[in-house]
Amino acid sequence: MKSFKHLFFFFIVVAVSSFPLSKALSHSASESISPTVKRLTPSVVNISTTNVIKASPYQDEYFKKFFEKFFSEQMPGREFRNKGLGSGFIMSSDGYIITNNHVVRKAEEIEVILEGGKKYTAKIVGTDPATDLALLKIDPEGPLPAVEMGDSSALAIGDGVFAIGNPFGLGHTVTAGIVSAKGRALGIGRYDNFIQTDAAINPGNSGGPLFDYEGKVVGVNTAVMARGQGLGFAIPINMAKTVVEHLKVHGKVIRGWLGIMIQDITPEISEALGINRDKGGLVSEVKEGSPADKAGIRRGDVIVSVEGEKIPDAATLARKLSLTKPGVDTKFAVLRDGKEEVFTIKLIEHPENEKIEESPNKLKAEEDLGIEVTEITEQLRNRFKIKASGGVIIVKVARGSLASEAGFRPGDVIMEVNGDAVDGLDEYQEALEEHGSRETLLFLIERRGRTIYLGVKTGRE
Repeated sequence: MKSFKHLFFFFIVVAVSSFPLSKALSHSASESISPTVKRLTPSVVNISTTNVIKASPYQDEYFKKFFEKFFSEQMPGREFRNKGLGSGFIMSSDGYIITNNHVVRKAEEIEVILEGGKKYTAKIVGTDPATDLALLKIDPEGPLPAVEMGDSSALAIGDGVFAIGNPFGLGHTVTAGIVSAKGRALGIGRYDNFIQTDAAINPGNSGGPLFDYEGKVVGVNTAVMARGQGLGFAIPINMAKTVVEHLKVHGKVIRGWLGIMIQDITPEISEALGINRDKGGLVSEVKEGSPADKAGIRRGDVIVSVEGEKIPDAATLARKLSLTKPGVDTKFAVLRDGKEEVFTIKLIEHPENEKIEESPNKLKAEEDLGIEVTEITEQLRNRFKIKASGGVIIVKVARGSLASEAGFRPGDVIMEVNGDAVDGLDEYQEALEEHGSRETLLFLIERRGRTIYLGVKTGRE
């Protein structure tokens, strides 16, 4: 009886002490976002893609060489129709739709499905792999409900946000959370600048909108860190608006080129140069004959603002330059010898043959990472219970290798490398050639029906 009284007293104390919280929760519940969700859901679309993969019936390299040696002809092959799913949102009432580049990359057929089930064939207006954005167009019979664009720069950590998308092909799904962080870099591309949110984002949400609680789009849902809970990432809508404007007019992004190499200012560099600040982009090299060279920019200059916008680091400067229109007078505030000077420079279009400087030695997965992969056969699919329709499967992980230390296992299916989808061996090799000189590689893999990210430090610099 005594213990019962103690227990009863405990419940009273808990109930009384938690009353303000209960009241707060009740207040939050009264401010339901249900009406906002109902209004916005028709503006969110499901995207279904199809591409054809040609595969050999002899996946083992030994049998392939045996066949070609004794029969002196190419092996017969089969065609597989690879299906993909994603999300998108209606940018304008005449049928322009924003999504991720990786959702429609290499798609031969794209189908857009509206909330009511109406289906349209979509065409690609333009894509930008560097920011993982794509613009589609459908031809509706009448005006469509378009979203309202917000201002991602006004977002603060802790602001409420919610996502609408098509996770795992389940159809329109709503998840809510907060802005967990801003300016996240995942090593996926040169212009990484993600909004991090704990609103649940899953495969299939890619390309869908991240809304603020006013119902305005503030981001494009793009990536998820499956190893942890509440780690979703979205492209800021301010960046997306600029990219999409280029795609709509030119079918690609015409990036400005200043002609400099930049880096962050460390405390050590700050002390060595006598700069009493740790912000801005430090110019480490000026290309001869470039707009920067002609304007008088020098090695050792620190670019602290562009068109009045402060530059906190080199990554911000790189993003700003990439979205600055060529041929337009642009003001750069530069710190030189302790004094600030202003330069007005016209950027030119980024040279088409200009590429990211790479290490002379390409990364080779088998030798450098320590993994061997092959195409996925029906036998392997059944053995490892693989759900992914594309990808390549790891058949060997060398003991003590980089891949082993990163946690790779035989049977893992590689689905993406640094955001590039892997549909087969050709795409896997292309992805390694594209990203192999990076210091860090980010792999999306399927393991026992679940997707996780694994990062590998390659040792490249």
